[in-house]
Amino acid sequence: MGTELFNQAKPILEKIEQHGFEAYFVGGSVRDYLMNRHIHDIDITTSATPDEIESIFEKTIPIGREHGTINVVYQGTNYEVTTFRAEAEYVDHRRPSEVYFVRDLKEDLQRRDFTINAIAMDKNFNIYDYFEGDVALNQHIIKTVGDAKERFKEDALRILRGLRFQSQLNFTIEGDTFEAMKHQIANVEHLSIERIVVELKKLIKGQNVSQSYLNLIDLNFFNYVPFFRSLDMKQTKVNSPISFELWIAILLTVEQTNTSLSDLKISNNEKTKINQYHKIMIEMPQVSSKEQLKLFVYDYGINNIIDIIAINSILEDNNIKIASPLIFNLQSIKEIDQHLPIRSRRELNINGGDILRITSKKSGPWLKEVLRQIEIDVLTNKVPNLKDELLKWVKENVKI
Repeated sequence: MGTELFNQAKPILEKIEQHGFEAYFVGGSVRDYLMNRHIHDIDITTSATPDEIESIFEKTIPIGREHGTINVVYQGTNYEVTTFRAEAEYVDHRRPSEVYFVRDLKEDLQRRDFTINAIAMDKNFNIYDYFEGDVALNQHIIKTVGDAKERFKEDALRILRGLRFQSQLNFTIEGDTFEAMKHQIANVEHLSIERIVVELKKLIKGQNVSQSYLNLIDLNFFNYVPFFRSLDMKQTKVNSPISFELWIAILLTVEQTNTSLSDLKISNNEKTKINQYHKIMIEMPQVSSKEQLKLFVYDYGINNIIDIIAINSILEDNNIKIASPLIFNLQSIKEIDQHLPIRSRRELNINGGDILRITSKKSGPWLKEVLRQIEIDVLTNKVPNLKDELLKWVKENVKI
C-alpha cells in the first residue's frame, strides 16, 4: 500500500507531538490507504488549536481559521491541519451555527459524515476506528456515522457525497442510510449549485456511475437543483463513466431545450466545451462524405471528436444518432487531421482587409461568408493557400 505521502507528512505530526499535542492522518487519505487506492491529498487532525499550530510552524496560511483549519507549508507542500472540533446545531442544512474546539479524537470523528471517512491513523500507521469504518470498508458499505436522518438533516450535501462515494468506490449504500436520503432529499435545494457541481463532476466519472445515477433519479434529486429541474432527467441514461461536459451535452441533445448553462455557474471554457460537444452530436449524423468529414474535423477539432467517439455506446443508449462508422471512424479522422492544409482562419494567407481593399466594398455580414467559403475551398483543395491564388479567387467569386 502507498505510504509515500504519509511519510512525507510524518514530520508535521512529529513536530506537533513534540509540543505535547496529538496529531493524526484522517479522512479520505486513510480510507484510500486501507483500500490500497491511489492517495491524492493528506489531511491532518490535531488536538492543537489554530493559535498553537501557528506558533509551532514557521510558515502557515490561515485558510479556514474560524473553522479550525490552518494550512501548514512544509518542504514546498501545503497540508491542511484542522483542530479536533465539535459542532453546534446546523443552519440552512449546510453549515453549523457554531464550531468549537475539543481535545478528544473520538469527539472529532463522530461529527464526520460516513464511517469509512471517520477513521484516523497515527504516524506509525496505527488505526483509530471508533465507528466500525473498517468493517464498512471490508463489506463495501456506505453508512453514516450515527443517525442517518440527523446527518443528512445537518448537511444535505452529505446525500450527494454518499452517492458520489458509491460511484467512485463501487460500494452499496446501507438500507437505513438510503431511506434517510429519501427522507431528507428536498433539503438539497438549500445547497449552492457550485457545491453540487463539484460532487456531480466526481460522481459522473465513477466506476459505478450506472447505479448512482439511477439512485439520483430514484431520489428525485434533480427536481431540487437549478438547470436540471427543468429537464426530464428520466429520459437520459448513464451506464458508464463520462465527463461532466459530455454528460451535460447529452442532456441538451436529448431534451433539445434552451436551458441556460449559466444556471450551473461553470466556467466559460466549460460552457464552450459543452456547446461544442452538443453541436457535434447534432451535426454528426449528417456527415456522409469524406469532404464533409474534413470540414467537420476542421471546425470541431480532433480531440473533441475523439471524445464523442469514445462514448458511442452512451449516445446509442440515449437514442442520439451517430454517423456511419464507415466514414466516421478513428482512423479516418486521424488521417484527415494530419493532412489539414490549415487549422484555423488565422492561417489563411488572406484576411478581411485584403478582401475589402480588392473589392472596395463596405464591411458587412457578406465578408464573414466569403472568408468561410475560402476556408472551405482551401480545405477541400479547390484553391491553394497562397495569397496570389486567394486574391484571384476573390476577384472571380465576389461580385463587386
